Amino acid sequence: MGNNEMKKEDMDDEMYVTLELEDDSEVECVVVTIFEAAGKEYIALLPTEGEQSEEGEVFLYRYSEDADGNPSLDSIESDEEYEIVADAFDEWLDEQEYDELVGEDEV
Repeated sequence: MGNNEMKKEDMDDEMYVTLELEDDSEVECVVVTIFEAAGKEYIALLPTEGEQSEEGEVFLYRYSEDADGNPSLDSIESDEEYEIVADAFDEWLDEQEYDELVGEDEV
């Protein structure tokens, strides 16, 4: 797996991207978050349509920007790196749920 094309579109505070997959098909995804793991930045994308969206499957990619601020996604090559990234994403999800619970209690 190599680089994936990413086109950003802002819609109502949520950021959407269109991923071009290796088979040249395109999948529209909403950006869940950009987060750091093991000193690198990663992005979590949730497909908005198709089989992946029904299963709630999240795509995780290495994220970077070039000097002009254009985003670039790279596939995570090793199982070890993927485990680190998946664990960091799970922690982020847990924090979001905790923040929502705390936020509701404060209102």
